[in-house]
Amino acid sequence: MPRLAVLALCAVLAAPLLPAPLQAQTSSHALSLVGAPKYPADFKQLDFVNPNAPKGGEVKLVAVGGFDSLNPFIPKGDEAPGLGLIYETLMGSPMDDMSAEYGLIAESVEVPADLSWVTFKLRPEAKWADGNPITAEDVAYTFAQIKDKGEPAMQYYYANVTRAEVLGPRAVKFHFSGPPNRELPQIMGQLPVIQKAQWEKRDFDKPTLEPWTSSGPYRIKEFEANRFIVLERRADWWGKDLPINKGRYNFDRIRYDIYRDSTVTLEAFKSGQYDYRSENIARVWATGYDFPARQNGQVKLEKIKHERPAGLSGFIFNTRRDKFADPLLREALSYSFDFEWANKNFFFGDYSRTQSFFENSDFAARGAPSEAELKLLEPLRSQLPARVFGPAYAPPVSDGSGSDRAMLRKARELLTQAGYSVKDGKLLDKAGKPLEIEMLLADPSFERIGAAWGKSLERLGIKLNLRVVDSSQYVNRIRAFDFDVISAGWGQSDSPGNEQRSFWSSAAADNPANRNYAGIKNPAIDTLIDAVIYAKNRDELVSATRALDRALTWNFYVIPGWTFGYDRIAYWDKFGKTGKTPKYGNDFLSWWIDPAKDAKLRETKR
Repeated sequence: MPRLAVLALCAVLAAPLLPAPLQAQTSSHALSLVGAPKYPADFKQLDFVNPNAPKGGEVKLVAVGGFDSLNPFIPKGDEAPGLGLIYETLMGSPMDDMSAEYGLIAESVEVPADLSWVTFKLRPEAKWADGNPITAEDVAYTFAQIKDKGEPAMQYYYANVTRAEVLGPRAVKFHFSGPPNRELPQIMGQLPVIQKAQWEKRDFDKPTLEPWTSSGPYRIKEFEANRFIVLERRADWWGKDLPINKGRYNFDRIRYDIYRDSTVTLEAFKSGQYDYRSENIARVWATGYDFPARQNGQVKLEKIKHERPAGLSGFIFNTRRDKFADPLLREALSYSFDFEWANKNFFFGDYSRTQSFFENSDFAARGAPSEAELKLLEPLRSQLPARVFGPAYAPPVSDGSGSDRAMLRKARELLTQAGYSVKDGKLLDKAGKPLEIEMLLADPSFERIGAAWGKSLERLGIKLNLRVVDSSQYVNRIRAFDFDVISAGWGQSDSPGNEQRSFWSSAAADNPANRNYAGIKNPAIDTLIDAVIYAKNRDELVSATRALDRALTWNFYVIPGWTFGYDRIAYWDKFGKTGKTPKYGNDFLSWWIDPAKDAKLRETKR
C-alpha cells in the first residue's frame, strides 16, 4: 500500500469498517459496519455529485517536498503526488458513507458467517489502460507483493490474511487466520491492484521513474522528478459510468507543481500559480488572504464543517531515548505547553484542545471506565498507571498568560519526583547532566510555536533546540529514530482496527517504516490493541478503544495538540460544484471547471 494510502487508511478517508452482523454467507454490492449501506444495489449516483458535470480543463495543485519515484507501494524513495488516481482498488468508500465500501474493480463481495474468508468477483469490464482485463491473478499478485515487500505497516495490517486464492479469471478469495475479525473483508476491499504482467518484469521493492499501466481514472502524461507531474484523464476509463464514480474525476488534467518550502506556496497561490488550496494554519487563514484577487472576488474562501474523527496530533516524545523513558518527566513537560496562550496569540481562538487519541468520535474515553472497559483493564492493572482506572485524561488548562505559575509549579513538583534538580538555572538529571531537548521540524512555519514552548521550558531550566530540516532528511531521521521530539500525529477512522498495531504495538516500535513514533513497548497496550481488532460488535469495539485510549493518554507519550471541526479551503473562481457537502468533508474531485467562469477569470487575469 502506498504511503499516501497508508495514511488514508489510518485516517478517515479510507476507514476500515466492520460489516454488519452476518447471519449467513452473503453476496453483496457493498459492506458496512453501521447498519445497512447508505446506497442500495441499484443506486444511480452519489447524493452530492452532479452526474452531468462537464468534463475538461486543467486544475493546478501543489505538493511540498519532492519526489524521485513513481512507485508508491514501498517505503523507499519519495513518491510523486497524485499516484492514487492511477490505480483502482477492489472497493471504495464515498465521502458521505465512510462506514461502507462499494464495489469498484469488484462487482460483488461474498463473506461467510464465520468471517474466515472473503471472495471478490471482478467486473468483466474492468480493464487496464492497455486494454487487457484486470484479473484475479493481478489481485493475488498485488497482495503478495505488498504484503512481502511493501510498506512495513502493511505487514501488521495484513497479519491475519494468510493467502490469496485464485478461483477463476474473475474471482479471488482471501483466507483469514485467528479469531473472527470483522474488519478484514473491508481491509481487502481497499487493496490497490497492479498489473502482474508488467510488474513481474521489474523489482517491486525498488523506486522507479518508469511509468506503469493505469487502472484508475488518470494516467501519467508527463513529469520531471522533483519539479512537476501531470495526470491526464482517461476518456476510455472502464469505471467512468459506475454509480460511485459518476460526476467525479471531471478535470482533463491535474498538474502538481513541487515546492520545497510550504511558506512559498501561499504566495504562489496568490499569484495564480495554482487553483485550490487547503489551509491548515489559523494565522494564515485569518491574515494571509487579504490580497486584490480575494477582494475583487476572483478568489473564494470557505469553511466547510465535517464529522471526521480527528485522531490526535501533538509533541511526540521518543521514548527510545533514556531521558524520555520516565513517564514522570513526560507528564511534567505536558505542563510546560500553554495551549490557551497559543490559541489566543497564534491561532486566533480557532482551535480546541485535543484530549483523546480518538478525538471527535465515539471511541474517545469519557468519565470513569464502564463495566465493559474495566473487564478489559482489570487483568492489566499491574501494567497500567493507576489513573487509567479513574476519570478520563484531560490536559492541563492554563490562565492563558503564557507563564502560568500554577502550571510551572506542578511541572517542577513532578520533575523533583523524577529526580531532577536545578543548579545555576539549569535542570539537571540524577547524574548532573543538563536536560536539553531537540525538536525536529520539517515545516518552518511551526518554529514560532516551538519557540513559545521553548520559553516555557527555559523557565524550568530546560533548553529546547529547534532543528528545521528538509522533508527528505526529516523522513530519514524519523526512520532512524534520530529525534527527541517531533510534531506529528495519527488520524483515526470511524472504526479503529488493525492499523492500531502500526501506531502503538511493541512489534512496530523498532520498525523504521511504521508509525509508532513514540517507540511504545507496553504489553498492556498490545493486549488492548488485540481487543480492538477482535471486537465482535460495535459495542465491544467502543469499549475496547476507550480502554486503549485511557492507557495511551495516561502514559503521557504525547503533549496533546489541537483540532478544529471544519476544512478551510481557498480557490480561484473557475469551478462548478453542487453545494452539497458530504458528511466527512469536501470532495474536490466532484468539482468541475465551469467554462464561463474559467473564461472570465482568464480574461481578468490578463
